[in-house]
Amino acid sequence: MEAARGSRWAVYGRALRYYRPHAGASAAAAAFVLLAIGANLLKPWPLKYIFDIVLGMTPSGAASPGYHDARTLLFWCVAIVGLHLAWGAFNLVNNYLLVRVGLQALARVRRDLFAHLHRLSLKFHDARSSADSMFRVSYDAQAIQSIFNRGFSSVFSIAVTFAGTVAVMAQMSGKLTLLALGIAPVLGLAIWFYADRIRRQSTTISESDSALSARVQEGLSGIRIIHAFGREEYELNRFEEQCLHSLRANLKLTFSHVSSALVVGTLMAAGTAAMAYAGACQVMRGALTPGELLVFISYLAMLYEPLQSLSYTAWALEGAAAGAQRVFEVLDTREDVADRPGAEKLASARGGVAFEGVCFGYDSARLILREVSLRVEEGRTAAFVGATGAGKTTLLSLVPRFYDPLAGAVRVGGRDVREVTKRSLRAQVGMVLQDTMLLAGTVRDNIRYGRLEATDVEVERAAKLAQVHDFAAVLPRGYDTEVGERGVRFSVGQRQRIGIARAFLKDAPILLLDEPTSALDPETEAAIMETLRELMAGRTTIVVTHRIATVHAFDRIFVLDSGRVAEEGPGAELLDRDGIYARLYRAQTKPSGRGKGEA
Repeated sequence: MEAARGSRWAVYGRALRYYRPHAGASAAAAAFVLLAIGANLLKPWPLKYIFDIVLGMTPSGAASPGYHDARTLLFWCVAIVGLHLAWGAFNLVNNYLLVRVGLQALARVRRDLFAHLHRLSLKFHDARSSADSMFRVSYDAQAIQSIFNRGFSSVFSIAVTFAGTVAVMAQMSGKLTLLALGIAPVLGLAIWFYADRIRRQSTTISESDSALSARVQEGLSGIRIIHAFGREEYELNRFEEQCLHSLRANLKLTFSHVSSALVVGTLMAAGTAAMAYAGACQVMRGALTPGELLVFISYLAMLYEPLQSLSYTAWALEGAAAGAQRVFEVLDTREDVADRPGAEKLASARGGVAFEGVCFGYDSARLILREVSLRVEEGRTAAFVGATGAGKTTLLSLVPRFYDPLAGAVRVGGRDVREVTKRSLRAQVGMVLQDTMLLAGTVRDNIRYGRLEATDVEVERAAKLAQVHDFAAVLPRGYDTEVGERGVRFSVGQRQRIGIARAFLKDAPILLLDEPTSALDPETEAAIMETLRELMAGRTTIVVTHRIATVHAFDRIFVLDSGRVAEEGPGAELLDRDGIYARLYRAQTKPSGRGKGEA
């Protein structure tokens, strides 16, 4: 419990750091809180003067001669409205300032979280659902705002209101004040009892709702395969099961809230009843006037309201702490592929790409790559081929530092990629992937993603080189046509050409191609390969592919088997060796009736 409490306060402290740049606005909000509390403490007094002066009520209930003073009565009635208006105006300014500061802090934490997610390596993202990360940015981050707006700012207001109310009540009647405060220790125990429970249940809800979002994302992104296999009912059942889990978690939290509200409300009622009985007895003995009792009862409501608010604030803080903890879990995740201190800018990629004794695995117990050593000369073409799971794509991913090897080194231009900045390294690398991802925006925006500062003329030149211009020109709005979500309005071949146009526009000296034609029909593949040959000219190029025929004429072919380089050399030489490459080549060419000489 002590460790949990320490962790909780650490979360609160970290959340409040996001408010330091807005200290001035927070101080202004605090000033208006004090003014609002002052106006609120004055609100009951006009009633006392109406009862005791205008009506002239004595403890026996008899009226005094001031009963018919209409102007005095009007003055105090206007005072009631004026005090309420002043209180409302101060609260309005205070609430606006607090909400603005809270939203600014929320924007900062979302930016930090989004930026950190992009800095983390693919190993992190491979291990978790993207929907969970989205949920933390969109929803869990709101806890930072709640901790301040519904938490500490409320605690400040509650503390000042409570202290001011107790001070005024004590001046009127010390005995009644002590009686009214009698429920405070019991109320504190109730708050403590429910707080930890609510925090645990709030954490469960966040995790459940995150899983629910992941289920929705998976169901919608895979809508084609779901329809293809007629699995709508199956997916609906899985979704309903997750909904039921979320429902149970929310019902548990709801029961905790309503039961705690019942306990707190009952304690308040008991305190009010005890004070009303004792106060009425004092009026009957002449120790208090009816107006004073009325003011005292009004202050009792003011006393119990912050106590009740304190319970809700404590539970809101516990719920917010659960969400904030999930945010800080991501922010605390170590950037395992980070720029080293003193990393230099990679000015040139001259010298090609080399792998020296590279070992890699997602954990050290299961290696995917074992002692891989190879070299691709500058301006030459090379291919990684082999069976599925041999480690081809993993090896390619080490060049731009999507991952770092567990042992050995990857060198670009003679420099260990870990000794240069990631930004400068990736500036030297262009990539075309198997499934080109199109982002929200226009065709022009997606091509310009290769070099954001490129002009429209440069974009269209790259589009012509990649054979995008022909189909882009006949689109409804040409290059300014929206691509739709993930580019589903375009064929696979069209998306691939847009990806190639990006690479043309980037004009990087190193080109990495990961299965660029595996999803294409033979005719489209032939056209894309013709475009790629133009792109590869003069660049250090590495291609990962299962299509042996497309790379048979490359300068160098590396055959990977169980994470090792089993064979290497030109295609014709590897055929003569009659090893793994020859078997793969024959397996792919024999069904189509092609022989060695037809490659």
